[in-house]
This record gives sequence, C-alpha cells and structure tokens, in this order.
Amino acid sequence: MKTFVSTVSVLALGLSLMACAEREATQDEEDVVTTANAEVSETEAIFSAPEVVPLDRFTYANYNEVRVTNADLTFDINFDTKVIDGFAVLDLDYLNADAQSLILDTNDLDIQSIETRENGSWIDAEYELGADDPVLGSSLEIALTDKPQQVRIAYSTSPAAEGLQWMSPEQTASKEHPFLMSQFQPIFARTMAPLQDTPAVRMTYSATVRTPPELVALMSASQDDGPRDGEYEFEMPQPVPAYLLAIAVGDLSFKAINDHIGVYAEDYILDASAAEFEDTPAMEDATAALYGPYRWGRYDLLVLPPSFPFGGMENPRLSFLTPTLVAGDKSLTNVVAHELAHSWSGNLVTNATWSDAWLNEGFTSYVENRVMEVLYGEGRAVMERALDLESLRRTVADESDPALTQLKLPETIGHPDDAFSSVAYVKGMFFLKFLEERFGRDAFDPFLKSYFDHFAFRSILTEDFLAYFEDHLWADNPDAVTEAEIKEWVFEPGLPDTIEAPVSDAFVQVSAQQAQWLAGDVSLGDVDTAEWTTHEWLHFINNLPDDLSEENFVSLDAAFDLSNSQNAEIAFAWYMQAIAGEYTPAKPMLETFLLNVGRGKFIYRLYEALIEADERAWADDIYQRARAGYHPIAQRRIDEIFNG
Repeated sequence: MKTFVSTVSVLALGLSLMACAEREATQDEEDVVTTANAEVSETEAIFSAPEVVPLDRFTYANYNEVRVTNADLTFDINFDTKVIDGFAVLDLDYLNADAQSLILDTNDLDIQSIETRENGSWIDAEYELGADDPVLGSSLEIALTDKPQQVRIAYSTSPAAEGLQWMSPEQTASKEHPFLMSQFQPIFARTMAPLQDTPAVRMTYSATVRTPPELVALMSASQDDGPRDGEYEFEMPQPVPAYLLAIAVGDLSFKAINDHIGVYAEDYILDASAAEFEDTPAMEDATAALYGPYRWGRYDLLVLPPSFPFGGMENPRLSFLTPTLVAGDKSLTNVVAHELAHSWSGNLVTNATWSDAWLNEGFTSYVENRVMEVLYGEGRAVMERALDLESLRRTVADESDPALTQLKLPETIGHPDDAFSSVAYVKGMFFLKFLEERFGRDAFDPFLKSYFDHFAFRSILTEDFLAYFEDHLWADNPDAVTEAEIKEWVFEPGLPDTIEAPVSDAFVQVSAQQAQWLAGDVSLGDVDTAEWTTHEWLHFINNLPDDLSEENFVSLDAAFDLSNSQNAEIAFAWYMQAIAGEYTPAKPMLETFLLNVGRGKFIYRLYEALIEADERAWADDIYQRARAGYHPIAQRRIDEIFNG
C-alpha cells in the first residue's frame, strides 16, 4: 500500500513526545500511557525531528522549554468586587536544561508578586508582563535562576474576565444568592490564573476555594464532601489541559443518580434534572463497553443558570449543562451523552492545537451517536445524524472562508473560536462514520478503542491520528479507502461526495404528512403528532417552505402553540421560521426567549436572523436589556454580530 503519512504528519509525532516528556504518569495512567513512538515505522521515525514541531499559536507559553506539570491554586471568591484573589504555585519540568525564563499566559490579571522556590526558600523573582493582545491577552515572563522547581504568583482577576460570569442574586432562580461560573474553553483559563493555557500542555491540579459560607463551591476535580463552611478543597490527579479547569459557586444542592453519578443544581430544577438525566449510568456503561473503562472516578452533572452559553461543557468529573436540556421527555439527553463521551475523546485524548479541534468534537459526536443508538435504537441515531447533516450543510453554505470548512484547519485562523462550528462536530463525526462503513464495525470499534488507549492522557495532532490509523487499521485493509478520499475528508474544504445521506423512516412519514397538509389534502388536526419526539418536530419546522403564508403560520401556532413552546429547541426552530416569514405574533415570546436564554446555539442565530430581516433596532433594544445577563463569551460574540 502506498504510504500516506506525509513529512509534516510524521513530524507531528514529536509534539506528542514533547507533550509527555519528563512527566511522571499518575497512578491512573500507568496501565494506559505508552511511548508515543513505540509503534512507528522506519519511515516515520526518520522524520520525527522535534525542532520543527508546530506550536500552538494561541499561547505565549514556552512549553517546549519549561512545562508546568502541576498547579496548586488558592482562590478567595469576592462577589462584591467580582474578583478572585488568587495564589498559584506551579511545579516546573525542564525540557531544556538551559531555559532562562518561564512564559505563561495571562489576560487582565493584576500580578502582585512572583517568587521562585530555590533551596527550600521563596525568593522574589524578576518578571515582565507583556503588552495586551485583544485575543491572546498578555505574556508573563518570569526569570529563572538555578532552575527553580516551583514558582508562586499572587494576583487578582479582573471583574471583566471573559472566562468568568458573576451573576447577581436577581439573575438566579432563587433570587437570594449570587452565582459564579466559568467557561475556559478555548483560551480563557488565563483570565482566572497565570497558566500555560494551551491544549498541548496537560497538568494535574489542586485547589482551595474560599467562598461566602452559605454557598457551595465545585470544581472539575474530586469534590469536597465536607460541610457547607465556606472553604473547599479539590484534587485533580489526572493531567488535564488548562481549558478543562472549571469552577462554579452558588446555592447548589445535590441528588445522586447512582453511587458515582449525580446532579448538582439550584433547588428549583434539581429533581427534574435528576429525572431527565437518569439514563446517564446506562450511557457510561454503553460507552465503556465500546471504548474501554471510564477513567476519571466520579462523573457528576452541574445544571447552570440559563445564561450558560453552551449546551454543555465537558469539564472532567463535572460536566456543565444548560437548563434548556431539561425538556421533560429525555429528548435532548444526547448532549449528556456527548459531554460524557468527552471522557474518552477530548479529555483523555486531546487536540494539541485548536486547528485540530475536530479530534475533540468530531470523535465525541461520533461516540455520542453510537451511544444513543445503543440506548434508544438505530432510528433515533439516524434522526440525529439527519438533523446534524442539515445543520452542517447550512454551515458550509454560509461560510465565506472555505478553509474553515476543512477538518484540519489552517494555522492562520484568527481566533480559536473559529474551530467550534458544526464542521468540527458534524463533519468530523461523518468522517468517522465513513471509516466505520468502509472498514466495518468489527474492525473499526476495536481500532477506536485502541486509539483511546494508545494516546490516553496525550495531546495530539490530526497527523498523529492519521499515522495511527494508517498503521493500525488501514494497513490491514488497504483497499477500503483511497489516499485521495482521506485527503479530501481531512484537508479539503466542503463536503465529500462520500458523506453518508442518512434516511430516517420517521422523517419520511413527517414529510409526507407535511406535504399533504401544504397541498390542502388534510387539516393540521389530521396530522398525527402524538408520538413525535423533539426530532420529528424539528424536521417538520425546519423543512417548512420559505414562502409559507401568514394564514399557515397562524394555523400552525393555533394548532400546536409553537410560539409558547417550553422546549428550547422547538421554540428556537419556530422563531427562526417566524423571523424569516415576518410572523409578528411570535415576537413577544421571542423577546422573552432572548431575555432569558443565553445559550449561544440559539441566540447568535436569532440575532443574526433579526438583523437580516431588517429588525436591527428591535433586536438591539432586546440585546441592550439582555446583555448583562449573558455570559461574557456570548456578549463578545453578539457584539461582533451587531458590529460586523
């Protein structure tokens, strides 16, 4: 078989080596971590020169010289000033024995003092804070003398830190206590602590968090099971990249689902959340049966206030979730399956740069879909892929820069947020689905399990995956795919002709009934929606004709009360149609939705649609009233929408 791995592919293996160089494995890793070049061919070994390994361009860190291996953090949470007063003690590992400085990432941190630990004593260190960059923040360069093994930094965060949202009591459900939550992916951990804020660097961490005594603190680590006393201790023994640090502080309660899975939430939604997510243990069992054991101890879920900008965030041991998933019928729990799947793809095997984000999200979306098939049947899995493909086609059609529709993104992307479109998630999933179909599940499933084992607790590049794929799957069946097909999927824009076209029998029936109604053959009362799930409703709404009449809008709303839907996915789909169709009776509930829901998946497209529909003034009025309740990440994105 013709060798596929290019020179740059092979050189990338050096980054994997560097990512774990000189690092002592934790107890949890000892059985799974292997040497990154243990099974490379002679061709690959020849070209693994580390001096030409590409570095993450969204970090200042000199992690190829000095690497942070552990962070011991102390946080004093100050709601009055919206500031965290912090201490960070960082353990160092020298990849270059002659390194003269440690360079960290910061963003709007007030650095108060820096010391290095030499011969058992803390010594004041010289340091320089670089100029502020609107994307990267500022570099923090610390002079190193006599190779200190630790540095200690005292600092405070900014009230405007983009990775932290401070909520007043009035913005919470109880209206009694404030709330703090973080969102550090992709490069916002540097707004909470001075770190090497790149997915290429993994570290363990511990933390002490001091809060008002009536509040609970949680982190993406082993939780403090002690009393609600205002001081909490945390430990993360597995190495994680900085973006997987997470913190939440609020009036939270807990409800167990089983012996190692449970839900944290405000009281108003705790019982409903535990019921909605009760299948999480079955999801863990299904994922483990396919791809190996869960390696992180506990797995808990935290349901956040509605301003959380994402469906979920895969913070290890503690996934953050939007309350918009609590639909009452488990129809949106694929997001839970997705965040849990990150415990294998993303958290366990991580993309080393944000140009390789599909390694995180595409793999996870594929695993999610496989798990949904195990739990709920092939029909639901096919429906979800069909809906995803609609979204992907829309993204590709709307994207003005074809390079952003590649799986392996160019290093010239302007912001790591550019990596988080449906291209990484859905095109990545369909690429793996393509490989599954060509090689068969009997071969592909063991391959994927071995991939997670081989690169466990590593940060890798796309080229690392392709090299491993070539040696451990393709070599056994060289005729299953061609080099041209692989290159088209990974390195070329758009959608390959080989992409699956999922056909859902349920959607076929929905479309048939919709066509009969539109033709006037049946009334809406004759459309059988009794057994429809959210997926059927989304297919029905998303495929309404562009020229839908005002009379039809009125009829649909009267029959199904879509403008008042309590299912966020259905409401969003309907509002998008209402905006395009100038259906004004939906505007009051659309306004309420925008004022109360902060999930970016919904609000970004709704504001864009309103502007496109010449409703800019109305949309801007809503945004000015809603903005304070949105997460800083959402604020930045919507500011760009209005200013773009």
